[in-house]
Amino acid sequence: MYHFFAMLSRMKYINRWGLMRNTRNENICEHSLEVALVAHALATLGNRRFGKTYNAERAATLAILHDASEIITGDLPTPVKYHSEEIRKAYGEVEEMAVEHLVSMLPEDLRPCYRELMTMGAPGDQELHALVKAADRISAAIKCIEERRSGNQDFHKAEQSILKSVRDMHIPEADCFLDEFLPSYGLTIEEQDYTRESGLRFSKSSQMVFSQVVRK
Repeated sequence: MYHFFAMLSRMKYINRWGLMRNTRNENICEHSLEVALVAHALATLGNRRFGKTYNAERAATLAILHDASEIITGDLPTPVKYHSEEIRKAYGEVEEMAVEHLVSMLPEDLRPCYRELMTMGAPGDQELHALVKAADRISAAIKCIEERRSGNQDFHKAEQSILKSVRDMHIPEADCFLDEFLPSYGLTIEEQDYTRESGLRFSKSSQMVFSQVVRK
């Protein structure tokens, strides 16, 4: 009996933003999916627009597991994690131990594969690590936007700081995402309604049914 995947399913019980007032709690399972979607988008932007040869699917997989160690460690608030180099180094060692503990829950022949994924240790993973890190920060910015739209001002300064940190990474793919995709997260679903601008043509009855389904 191996417990690895059952343990991963517990990611949905680990909440983020522990020091902040949340209008809606976000767990690391939700966060990891969002980071994976953004990381895949960044890799695809790099390949299509900047002549890169990223493995977008690998980037998404790395992102899915980038916070898996927090099943063991919990989510340490960023101000604490980066308070000093000593704390960051100590927490890094704890993260490594957590990864090894999770990997030990796999059969022997699978352990190297998942250790590589969780530590981004395979050849080529280091260039993807920057994309995952940028995607992680963009996901955090999205959370800030959602909280702000809900009237919660606790995330206002965090949003500004996170967006600046993404720009400071000087990753063109991330800049493209911020410019072209991030503004949509601040819109209502009516404003995001793609049928209004896409040129699609539906019958009036289909439009009515679609509109009712979306609003439910």
